Amino acid sequence: MADQGTAARLIEVAKAELGTIEGPKDNETKYGAYTKANFQPWCGSFINWCGNEAGVKIPNTVYTPAGAQAFKKAGAWIDGDLADPEPGDIVYFDFPSDGVDRISHVGIVVKDNEDGTVWCIEGNTSSKKSGSQRNGGEVCKQLRAFKKNKAGVMISIVGFGRPKFGSAPAAKPAAAKASAAKTTKCPTCGK
Repeated sequence: MADQGTAARLIEVAKAELGTIEGPKDNETKYGAYTKANFQPWCGSFINWCGNEAGVKIPNTVYTPAGAQAFKKAGAWIDGDLADPEPGDIVYFDFPSDGVDRISHVGIVVKDNEDGTVWCIEGNTSSKKSGSQRNGGEVCKQLRAFKKNKAGVMISIVGFGRPKFGSAPAAKPAAAKASAAKTTKCPTCGK
């Protein structure tokens, strides 16, 4: 297992989730439950859950435009057309012709192919090309583009947020946090 707080650990956590599907209800996941946004599109909740499990601080990106804005405000944003992505970068997408003209999806960079494309792990996407890429219901590894490339992969990446990696205290697993929250007494009434 990679050290907590590192890009390697963030990727390791995300890879362990590959193949996870939502349900039984639409957009129902442990990721949404963790961020208190269950039954909502959950790509951002997936990213925040992975960050928590890996001990990596990632701005709240449940609403993807706000996550991108937080990286910009922190001076940790790289525009797609200028990028030299690194594993562990948080990648933001705007899929052309999907009816949403703004950042609407987010993932984690696993590998820069050094050809204008990257491999990413994303929550709430589809392994099928005909499926929704921003609300597809599963955790998948995807090939995405940030520059014109010889492979002909459509450019959908707007930019990358770079978390501050390094040593971090061991994260409390989300399940333990939820269980601890249930046993915590109310500070007002003591119940």
